[in-house]
Amino acid sequence: MSLITKQSILDAIRRTAENNDGIPLGQGRFEKETGINSYACKKYWSTFGEAQREAGFTANTLRVAHNKEFVFENLIALMRELDKFPTEGDLIVKRNKDPKFPSPRSIKRLGNKKEIAEKISEYAKQKGYNDIVELCRTIIENSNERKDLDNSKIQSLGEVYLFKSGRYYKIGKTNDTVCRGNEIRIQLPEKMDLIHSIKTDDPSGVETYWHKRFESKRMQGEWFDLGSADIKAFKRWRHII
Repeated sequence: MSLITKQSILDAIRRTAENNDGIPLGQGRFEKETGINSYACKKYWSTFGEAQREAGFTANTLRVAHNKEFVFENLIALMRELDKFPTEGDLIVKRNKDPKFPSPRSIKRLGNKKEIAEKISEYAKQKGYNDIVELCRTIIENSNERKDLDNSKIQSLGEVYLFKSGRYYKIGKTNDTVCRGNEIRIQLPEKMDLIHSIKTDDPSGVETYWHKRFESKRMQGEWFDLGSADIKAFKRWRHII
């Protein structure tokens, strides 16, 4: 058996917390889900609580582990990578690729989308990041027209669904889960059931996240061979708006 490193334990604490709505797991559940037992942890810390604190958490409470400058610089780097202000889905995909990137929850502590854009814009002005100021300007100006923005948001709201047919599961996006379900049922010989749907204003981003997360379990197209833990993780997401 290969040596379990200190960094791998810290990464596991952060990853399992992210899948648990930002709340770090207790030691028993952590061991059950990761296979990392107390003996492995005690090689580096006297208690599991110390490991959680080093990972950026207090006991069963998410802590803001990064200062604002760290969050701003990471968001700015992502904006330059995407050439736009990131959506919720963009943040989720980036975090999934890079565990060191601030979690969407820690970013939300800065405020709503307009407030975050205003804070980043002010920071960017001080640093002379004119390209970032321009990307933020569009978000700030659009947000000032609150009624139009809210109406547009309602119209563009979609869902990412999880259907089951036989032993396999289909993950896709739609603006109308009921109609989409009826369309798929016509094409299939077996009964199909809706297991869960996630309401979101970024269905493409959320769909991409789950497709990449379950890539190793993909059968073909949007069909996956998922286990109970996978279903449980998907059902934790209700709204990504």
